[in-house]
Amino acid sequence: MSETVKFYPAFREGKKLAYPNFPPEAGKYAAAVEAGNLIFVSGCQGQNEETGRVETDVFEEQMIIALDKVRRYMEDAGSSMNNVIKTLILLKRIEDYPTMRRTELEYYQKYAPMLVEDPPASTFMVVGLGKPEYLVEIDVVGVISRGCGVSASRRTGTIDAKSSLGPPVCRRRLGAICDSLG
Repeated sequence: MSETVKFYPAFREGKKLAYPNFPPEAGKYAAAVEAGNLIFVSGCQGQNEETGRVETDVFEEQMIIALDKVRRYMEDAGSSMNNVIKTLILLKRIEDYPTMRRTELEYYQKYAPMLVEDPPASTFMVVGLGKPEYLVEIDVVGVISRGCGVSASRRTGTIDAKSSLGPPVCRRRLGAICDSLG
């Protein structure tokens, strides 16, 4: 079986993050890479992608901006937030940890109800981030399909139920997937 790899470019100030648009010492990366059934989303921060500026110093607002980017990249790949299987959340300040978890839960309740009961594997670290104004950065791994015969895409608003004989947990989640597509 041949697996395909698809790159979703990142942009800053309207330019693709690649050479020669940026000097050799500047970061150059894809926003996301799809490899087979896996989606790898590069670290998303709370900055405006068009201007490259951080427009808020409120932690919750930066977290939501970062999660919105993750959701968009997952949907661009034909998946959804429900299919996030691993998160790496980098914080600037340890005191933001409780707020980070609360904001994450509220976001999942709204956009990824499956992750409320069955959260992804998760790691968090307190680190120095790429710019002093960054408060959070979120890196995720997701799947296009959970492999249980049911896949959902908020982008297309469709549910693909390939088999009604999937594992019981998949059949139980079909209602949650339908609800999340709104």
